[in-house]
Order: sequence, then C-alpha cells, then structure tokens
Amino acid sequence: MNHCILRNRSGELAALLTAALLAAQPALAAGEEGNGAPRGAAVTVLKVAKYCFNDNVEISGIVLARDETSVRPERLGAKVTEIMADAGDTVTAGQILARIAPPEGGSIAVQAPVAGLISQSTAKVGGMVGAKGEALFNIVTRSEYDLVGMVPVKDIARLQVGQSARIKIIGAGEVDAKVRRIAPTIEPNSQLGQVFIGITPARRFLINSSGRAMIKTGQSCGIAVPLTAILYGNAGTVVQVVRRARIETRRVETGLMAAGQVEIKEGLQEGDTVVARAGALLREGDPVRPVTVAAEKK
Repeated sequence: MNHCILRNRSGELAALLTAALLAAQPALAAGEEGNGAPRGAAVTVLKVAKYCFNDNVEISGIVLARDETSVRPERLGAKVTEIMADAGDTVTAGQILARIAPPEGGSIAVQAPVAGLISQSTAKVGGMVGAKGEALFNIVTRSEYDLVGMVPVKDIARLQVGQSARIKIIGAGEVDAKVRRIAPTIEPNSQLGQVFIGITPARRFLINSSGRAMIKTGQSCGIAVPLTAILYGNAGTVVQVVRRARIETRRVETGLMAAGQVEIKEGLQEGDTVVARAGALLREGDPVRPVTVAAEKK
C-alpha cells in the first residue's frame, strides 16, 4: 500500500513540474532568449555619419532697376511727330526713339543716351514735350537690376560684397546674383539693414516683382541625424540610441538643418546607432531588435 501512495505522489510531482515549465515558456519568449539576448520590437536604425551644412542667409525683396536714365528733350513747346520705340523695347546707345518738331519748325531726333530697356514711355504723337515735367522715356541703364531687401542685424555681419547668391523671382525662375552693396545704417525701429543683390544676367525682369535670395555665407561639417530621429519634450531634445540591443535616451544639442538632416553639436559620436524614426512608445532600457536602413530597403 505504501508503494501505491509513493507512485501517486511521484505522478503528482511530475505533473506540477510540467505545468511550471509550460507556464515559464511564455515569459521566456516575451523577455529573454535562452542565450541571454533581449527580444523586443523591431526598430529601424542607422549609423550616425558626417554631413556638411551650408550656412545660408535668406533675403526677401523686390526687383528694382539699378539705374534709370530719363530722356527729356530740351526744346520747349516741341511736339512729338513720330514714335520709334516703346516701353519694353531694348535699345542701344544713340538709337532714335522719337522725332519732335520745335516751334520754329524742322525735325529733331530724340536719341537714347544709354543702352538698356525702356521701362516707361509717355510719348504720344501730337503731345507736347519739354525739359520739365514727365520724361519722354525712362531707360533701365544696361538692363541691370537689383533685388533689394531688408536683413536682420544678426545676419548683416555674415554678408560681404561679392558673395554669390541664387535668386528665385516670381515669373522669371532662378538666376545667379551677387551681393553688390550693403547699406551702412540700420533702420532704428525694425533693426533691419538694406542689402542690394545684383542680378548677374542682363535680361528683362518685371520691376517691383517679388524675389527671394539665398546667399551662402559658409559651411559647417560635422555629424547629423535625420529630423525623424529627434524627439522634443520636457526633457529637452533627445535621440534614442540602441546599445547592446536596448534603448538609451541621449540629450543632444542641435545646430543647422537642411534636406531633412539635423546637425548634432553634442551628445552623439560618429558611428553611434540611433533609431531612425524615434517614438514616445520606446522607453529607456526597452529591448529592441535593430534593423538597419539598408536591410529594411531590401
């Protein structure tokens, strides 16, 4: 009879051990593998690498003629008898723009004193002309234009005459330009200074049209991460680093931004592995399964 009791107890103990092992298996699967490596959510990661950022100054402004020449015949009481050029025409120096008849008779040719684009004309056949009043013609000298804009004081010091620029003008596309003149004074109320950016190609532009200039003032090369890797919160600006298959939260100091990349001045080193698309669901110490960007693209 004792043998039967012992057999029954042995069977109960074996059943309890089996149940305990089965209960432990989900915990092992959810937590640590048998070899001690953590298992967690798969996250896309990338290596921190070097990147160069252009230090640019942006200026919004309007297109103005750099220099305009007014054409006013000196003969008082003369009448316009013939018009040979109009607003929008490009003329050469010495080209005949109109003919006028003075009171004493005869005909006088009105010539362009400079080459350029006629921006405005008041000439009308039979109209009176003279040395006073409105000019008969206004010519944009040599067809040269400037983009004139206002720049904050903090950016004025970064600008120098001769710096290259790229201007986007509404209705005219993008053109090359250079900083031509920087005003020596600042407007006291707005604390803005005037900058003249000379448009390099001699072509026709609409005066008073809007434009935006991008001036490269320098370059900063360091390490960078995608903007998606940055988290902003009460703890400051942070990046989630993957180390030994676990999440580490690092505070970083950021700098310039361009093309979706953010300059990291402090907090990371080249070669660090960071979460490419950081999220608030990941916490300090969470186990993860890193998947590199290259592997993800495959």
